[in-house]
Amino acid sequence: MRLEEAIKQPRFKDEYQKAMLNIVFTANWLEVAIAQVLKRYDLSSQQYNVLRILRGSKPRPLNLLDIQERMMDKMSNATRLVEKLRQKGLLTRSQCESNRRKVEIEITDKGMALLTELDPLMHQADREIVKKITEEEAQQLNMLLDKLRS
Repeated sequence: MRLEEAIKQPRFKDEYQKAMLNIVFTANWLEVAIAQVLKRYDLSSQQYNVLRILRGSKPRPLNLLDIQERMMDKMSNATRLVEKLRQKGLLTRSQCESNRRKVEIEITDKGMALLTELDPLMHQADREIVKKITEEEAQQLNMLLDKLRS
């Protein structure tokens, strides 16, 4: 669906305004699609992101700052996310032996098993979401988005 139809706005100030609104609208649309898969597992996309970050660092534990730096959503409350995941048994928090002020965060076996179960579902959802564009178009989109942020 074209942006004009989706938000019921026939005109924009210029193509730049339309592009910016299109990016925001599309990001929200993607978030909803991803949330539908994660909802069955009582996970938010931010919690899923934390688990994937921890899996990527395994076996090395991370501290809260490390996690925050790697998160997709920089505005997320990482402390709250980590605590919710700890309560679900998906990660552990422990004081560092060598530095008592540092807290080390690691994914648990239960967290790893959950990601293993989610991997094919998320891959399928990703494929479904982007099936309307070619690999070349995806590459061009990536280049343009990187350029916008540079």
